[in-house]
Amino acid sequence: MVDEVKLVEKATIMNSSRISRALSRLASEIVEENHGGEDLYLVGIRRRGVPLARTLVDKIEEIEGTRPDFGIIDITLYRDDLSTVGANPVVNRTELDIDIDNKTIILVDDVLYTGRTIRAALDQLMDFGRPKRVQLAVLIDRGREHRELPIHADFVGRVVPTKKSEIIKVMLEEFDGVEGVGIYTLPEE
Repeated sequence: MVDEVKLVEKATIMNSSRISRALSRLASEIVEENHGGEDLYLVGIRRRGVPLARTLVDKIEEIEGTRPDFGIIDITLYRDDLSTVGANPVVNRTELDIDIDNKTIILVDDVLYTGRTIRAALDQLMDFGRPKRVQLAVLIDRGREHRELPIHADFVGRVVPTKKSEIIKVMLEEFDGVEGVGIYTLPEE
C-alpha cells in the first residue's frame, strides 16, 4: 500500500553523511560492547537491513583489521501477517553460509517499530542453530510506545519518536539511488 501511494514528506531527519556517521558510531559501539570483532556474525534482514549490515561489516573491519562474518536473512515465511501480504509473497534466499552456533549474531535492520519483524527474524535464526548471543542494531528506533512485543535494540543510530500515522522511510543507494531518512505522511483526501 505505501509504495502505491505518493507520500508527503513531513521532515528529513538524516542525509547521507548523517547515516554514514551513525553507522560508524554503531560499528564502534558493537566492537566496544563485544570486546572486539571476534566471533561476530552480522546478519542483515532483507531488504534494507542487508546494505546496512554490509556497511557495518566494512566499518568494523576498518576498526579491528579483521572482517566479521556476514549473512542475510529473509523473514517472509516467518511473518505473522503473511496472509495479508498477498497470495504469492516474494521469498528471497536466506544466506547464512557459516554455522551460527556459538557466534555473536548482530541482527541489522533499518527501522524498529512494533518488534514483529525482529520476532520473525529470531524465529528463523533459531531454526539455523544456537548462537551464543543475539544483539539488535537498527538505524532508526521509532520509540517504545509503538512496540507490540518486548523487543529493544542494543545499538541504535537514532531514536525518532513518531505518531502511528507517520511513516519512516529509509532510502539507500542500493534500492533508491539516494540516501536519506525522512518522516512521511499519507496525502490528505
